[in-house]
Amino acid sequence: MEEFDISCPYCGEIINVLVDGSDGEQDYYEDCSVCCNPILFKMSFNEQNKIELRVKRDDD
Repeated sequence: MEEFDISCPYCGEIINVLVDGSDGEQDYYEDCSVCCNPILFKMSFNEQNKIELRVKRDDD
């Protein structure tokens, strides 16, 4: 598990999330712990096999 600080694409608050990269690349939803809106997490790996995490609004 790796920790990431992300900015919620809805309310802009910085929240800390845990990401499990053991299942490979994936897209999943998790609600913001501040505003409760659904955040789309897009997890991939770079050339150094490090997790890259992008977050988007559900309606983007």
